[in-house]
Amino acid sequence: MRLKDKRALITGGGTGIGRATAELFAREGAGVMVSGRRRGELEETVRRVQERGGDASLIEGDVSRPEDAERMVREAVAALGGIDILVNNAGIIVRNASVTSVSIEDWNRVVDIDLTGVFLMSRFALQQMLPAGRGGAIVNISSVSGIQADPKAAPYNAAKGGVNLLTKNMALDYASSGIRVNAVCPGRIATPMPMSRLRPGEDWETVLAQWGRNIPLGRVGRPEDIAQAVLFLASDEAAWITGTTLVVDGGATITHPPIG
Repeated sequence: MRLKDKRALITGGGTGIGRATAELFAREGAGVMVSGRRRGELEETVRRVQERGGDASLIEGDVSRPEDAERMVREAVAALGGIDILVNNAGIIVRNASVTSVSIEDWNRVVDIDLTGVFLMSRFALQQMLPAGRGGAIVNISSVSGIQADPKAAPYNAAKGGVNLLTKNMALDYASSGIRVNAVCPGRIATPMPMSRLRPGEDWETVLAQWGRNIPLGRVGRPEDIAQAVLFLASDEAAWITGTTLVVDGGATITHPPIG
């Protein structure tokens, strides 16, 4: 029960890493609020948590909209009685997006959700955490694509690189208030995001096996692998860690550049 009596808000909580994190946090004793833009996916996350005896609820909203971000934090505080942990997980990617090929609309959409969304959710969560005086933890889900470049992924690379430095900035600014801010940088993870790269007729399990052969630990990551890293950084076990970017990629970035 490493998160006993903690209150956590997890964005992008309807699938993948967000869902796995919500399930793990609830097992470890946290009250959990998941947010996202698709109610059906959020309801499935809540159902899975509650089936296992956990405490979870949901709120719909778009992290890139200031009014939604403020409302989601406000409603999470009202439902949970406060907020101790924020996990900024919501994110999107646009493929075939070099600087000359990406539309301005797609550039803005990726940066608005992947980077500005982290800023907005952190801003409103911090405005609740600071006067409460309990400290807290913010964990940003970044990417190895924020450390090394991918072909034709200009907005995603830029946004995730921004998340990594924003993480360090917030860690510095709020350390004196006992609020730790860290980022997790996943490599290839079996979530809906990489599944969007499948070509017609390609088999998902075959593609995962092919990708895994290029990873030193021999497989593509699972959402649960990232959830465990998030749990560590959110828990008191990481009480003397702030401003770090934890790479969780099976060793991929020590051998060759990551592929987005």
